[in-house]
Amino acid sequence: MIHDQADYTREEESVHEPLLSEKGEETVDVREKSPLSDDLIREELTLPAPSEPEIARHYTRLSQMNWAIDSGPYPLGSCTMKYNPKFTEDVAADPNAAVHPDRPDRAVQGNLELQYRLQEFLADVGGMDAVTLQPPAGAAGEFTGILIAKAYHEHHGNDRSEVVIPASAHGTNFATAATAGYDVVELPSGEDGRVDLEALEAAVGDDTAALMLTNPNTVGLFERDITEIAEIVHDAGGLLYYDGANLNALLGRGRPGDMGFDVMHYNVHKTFATPHGGGGPGAGPVGVTEELAEFLPSPRVRETNGEKGYERFEPDESIGKVHGFEGNWLVLIKTYAYIARLGDEGLADAAAKAVLNANYLAERIDLEVPYGPFHHEFAATAGERDAADVAKRMLDFGVHPPTTKWPEMVPEAMLTEPTEIEGQSSLDDLAEAFDLAYADVDEALETAPNRTAAARIDQVGAARNPRLSWQALEDE
Repeated sequence: MIHDQADYTREEESVHEPLLSEKGEETVDVREKSPLSDDLIREELTLPAPSEPEIARHYTRLSQMNWAIDSGPYPLGSCTMKYNPKFTEDVAADPNAAVHPDRPDRAVQGNLELQYRLQEFLADVGGMDAVTLQPPAGAAGEFTGILIAKAYHEHHGNDRSEVVIPASAHGTNFATAATAGYDVVELPSGEDGRVDLEALEAAVGDDTAALMLTNPNTVGLFERDITEIAEIVHDAGGLLYYDGANLNALLGRGRPGDMGFDVMHYNVHKTFATPHGGGGPGAGPVGVTEELAEFLPSPRVRETNGEKGYERFEPDESIGKVHGFEGNWLVLIKTYAYIARLGDEGLADAAAKAVLNANYLAERIDLEVPYGPFHHEFAATAGERDAADVAKRMLDFGVHPPTTKWPEMVPEAMLTEPTEIEGQSSLDDLAEAFDLAYADVDEALETAPNRTAAARIDQVGAARNPRLSWQALEDE
């Protein structure tokens, strides 16, 4: 249930949690306790000296200051944080999974079989012919996919210098293409929020290496002209790249490979509920059609010839390694466990609920929502109000706000994705928070949030001049 700000009685000071050192310290004679020689250690060390209950309460309060997907909805459009079911953690914690990746194939047959099956699962989901598990994140998967496209063109003697990207695409798409050495050609959206076919035809040509496309797109719209889009790109000699950020809306209902995509990456944190955020580790497998399979990173896993078992191998024209060994193994185990537990029907049901939840919430809120109907997400507009102010105020009502100010095709955008995990009561709470914040007085919006551990921070300053320890803050 959403509460008005007046319902909360905690003062801002009560949100503050002192450092452990501020609760009391003691000086330890290090030389008496350390087995190291005297020239390697200091004479004494000052350490916090809390009791066990104080330690427990300290870290519990710190955890309560942060919003987490275990606390409630996290509807950040596009960069969605999805609840991670705990059974996948149990599977990844199995002692049999904790093996050194450099052991010989004969000693890790179970691990290789799981990797092989996951390659097959992902290939089937995406309509691809071959998959690498190596990339350690979605952005790394993007980069790998474009490097594969580049290797394909170079192998066939094609001199291609440009990658076409819609204006509403994820920022990583532009960075990926530029980092791979390509010039970026930005593609404007049509009036309906989808790819403008005339603009696309004008943008592609002999220099086009690929079009990077998300389908459904960033405002939750399915590209109805995807067949024509694929034909235009392929007729120009380019490849069609699928950004897998929004694949969760298609599970069991549509496959990028069937739409004409040649290469794609999978965001397993969003589509298959592995952890996301906090700096990793992550996983961003890449799938390709048969003609691109020989360029995939090494190693991949295949069934051995003439006998039951599995082996690692290097594709003939491999671009090499993009990460160590076969990728972030424990994250991949969680991906496999999630897919295996849900099965075909469960994955299709998850996609249906993701679509249902997005459309329900879009209808439920008072804000204007351009375009529609939607798949996994929608972009509401705050209109004359500042979207960031509305979002900050939502924090005071106990919910995490959506992504703001992006995509720019929607003014004062509030890009929202509830995912399939939220029930109706949770969506109703989100809607109420939207409406209360949006309708609030200017003064409340401009000063919000008022009941969080930190209020308004200098986001640019924090990114460019991070203070990563309390000592750095003290020194300043």
